[in-house]
Amino acid sequence: ACFRLLCSLLIPALFLSGILCVCLVILLWGIRLWIQQRKKQLNSAGRDGKRPLLVAFFHPYCNAGGGGERVLWCAIRTLQKKYRNVTCVVYTGDRDATGEEIVEGAFRRFNIKLTHPVKFVFLEKRYLVEASLYPHFTLLGQSLGSVFLGWEALLKCVPDIYIDSMGYAFTLPLFKYLGGCRVGCYVHYPTISTDMLSVVRNQDTRFNNAAFITNSPLVSKFKLVYYYFFAFLYGLVGSCGDVIMVNSSWTLNHILSLWRAGACTSVVYPPCDVQAFLDIPLREEKSTAEHSIVSVSQFRPEKDHPLQIRAFAKLLKEKRLGQQPSLKLILIGGCRNQQDEERVKSLKRLCEELGVSNDVMFRINIPFEELKRHLAEATIGLHTMWNEHFGIGVVECMAAGTVILAHNSGGPKLDIVVPYEGHTTGFLAENEESYAERMAYILSLSSEKRLEIRENARRSVHRFSDQHFEETFLLSVEPLFK
Repeated sequence: ACFRLLCSLLIPALFLSGILCVCLVILLWGIRLWIQQRKKQLNSAGRDGKRPLLVAFFHPYCNAGGGGERVLWCAIRTLQKKYRNVTCVVYTGDRDATGEEIVEGAFRRFNIKLTHPVKFVFLEKRYLVEASLYPHFTLLGQSLGSVFLGWEALLKCVPDIYIDSMGYAFTLPLFKYLGGCRVGCYVHYPTISTDMLSVVRNQDTRFNNAAFITNSPLVSKFKLVYYYFFAFLYGLVGSCGDVIMVNSSWTLNHILSLWRAGACTSVVYPPCDVQAFLDIPLREEKSTAEHSIVSVSQFRPEKDHPLQIRAFAKLLKEKRLGQQPSLKLILIGGCRNQQDEERVKSLKRLCEELGVSNDVMFRINIPFEELKRHLAEATIGLHTMWNEHFGIGVVECMAAGTVILAHNSGGPKLDIVVPYEGHTTGFLAENEESYAERMAYILSLSSEKRLEIRENARRSVHRFSDQHFEETFLLSVEPLFK
């Protein structure tokens, strides 16, 4: 009787599901047709009667000063040089600045001058992708928020080609299937990675895995199930990309395992303004009265500035045992929002607690020329992010002639701080003790030995130049323009 009841319910349920699926398909097709009609109304023809090809970049924080923004402006400049009939559009949430101010900021920070105007589409709902909005299930919350933000972008401007240049992969199916666009993306960092899964599986405490989770096997298992579910969704949306560019070997390995779209995936190293840094004369150190240690990275939690300060404090404690040259730690970086500014305040409090406030200098959102000056005078370039996807700051430090000390993981380990023609280009470390030891070792080297390492590093960074980026970027995006 039960079996007959189930059978009698199953057929209507299947029939109803089929009707709902058909209705959903019709609804989505109707939305797509409506958006295409809207596209014709919004995008008018140029003076010659031809409508320019609209290439839109989804970059809600385009006025920030990080490596991701450098990729954005270099990509736009590259397309403007190559294609005459292209109009570049940037979807941004930076409503506190005008388009002219944003372009001027790109020139001031990155020394990038665009040859043609850029159209900015200002988005009102950027708060939907702020991590602070989602204290729990942050990855899922931000990803779903990006879909709503992407919908706002699509309604305001329907492009021909859509490129997500900031890592919001959940917008790809939206623009591809509803917008009817050819879609591409530049992945700086996978939203979820197998490393993150292993951190939860091993109940390891990291900035993205709180102690109350690691202390509970049950909560850890629940988070692991959530991560696997999210990784499955991330793989589905990522595989929608017609062109997928990644910034390093580390990112490539993760994206290939998650998105499984090897045929359209390629490594495009981010453009580092190596020439501007290579122009700094490389000389033997004039004075050993003071050594500066410089860090270049945005004030974000994953950059792990507290590790830099603690390692530096440990180094100072050990160095003061003998008569040594004075040391200065200079933290250079961009602040994107209130949370970043609060982070800087907490870092300053940490300096006070460790008694190194007078030896640590914070330089926030500084002009490009000042950045060059600090790097030119520095002895050591410091980087501490675990599994940094690439590390533009690492390359800049090497090009400027500092002796780099980076984290023994991710892009620095696999792509950047690697031997060049059999010679040492820099050093790697993992924790407070090893960072302090490596810094002490670098400072103990003769100036001639340091110069040799600096020269090797400089020769190795040409593969990360603007010119190399332009060539590989154009080669990768070519299918979008066919």
